[in-house]
Amino acid sequence: MKTTELLTAAVTGRPVAIAPSLLSADFTALHREVTEIAAAGARVLHLDVMDGHFVPNITFGPPLVKSLRGCTDLVLDAHLMISEPEKYIEPFAQAGSDCIVFHYEARPDRAGELLRRIRGLGKKAGIALKPKTPAAAILPLLPELDLVLIMTVEPGFGGQSFMADQVPKIRTVAEAIAAGGYECELEVDGGIGPVTAKTVVAAGANWLVAGNAVFGAANRAAAMQAMIDAVRG
Repeated sequence: MKTTELLTAAVTGRPVAIAPSLLSADFTALHREVTEIAAAGARVLHLDVMDGHFVPNITFGPPLVKSLRGCTDLVLDAHLMISEPEKYIEPFAQAGSDCIVFHYEARPDRAGELLRRIRGLGKKAGIALKPKTPAAAILPLLPELDLVLIMTVEPGFGGQSFMADQVPKIRTVAEAIAAGGYECELEVDGGIGPVTAKTVVAAGANWLVAGNAVFGAANRAAAMQAMIDAVRG
């Protein structure tokens, strides 16, 4: 598989990484699944944590993250789609998450405080935005952010179609990151495949969450390569 090291996003110039989403993996063979995507060139593993309240689905918690930490060196990117993220920051940090991302909509009044708590634990701190939340909501927080996650589907379930009306939001955040000179990753999650990967990288995204497009493919390396080739093309 070709390296993504020379691939950079428009606007910010930050390195592009494909982040396969564990939600679409075979949960009866997680060690094999994670080992396979690492061998295929993945550097980031996206972990969709859902509580059945903030979103209408339930997935997994810190014990699974701890198990994953014991079998992989991939960056563990914990996306907390939960109503009370303040209760779970420490458990996910202790379990071995490298990035902890919570939704702005869950705690708009405490966002800065929670970002500082995450960073205080030595982890990268991120905020996620639902499709209806404008970019302007989090732009003042950019100095405290290591990652912004823009949802290009409604959070809660995998396999949804990409929402093209989110592309201007991606570009707005990318331009703000570049203007401020921030070392902030711009992640996109939802309906990412070869065609949409090219679209979001052109808008400024550099971490691409891909669930079914990777784990749903018989050849995961080829699926990731198809996205890389599309971005290069």
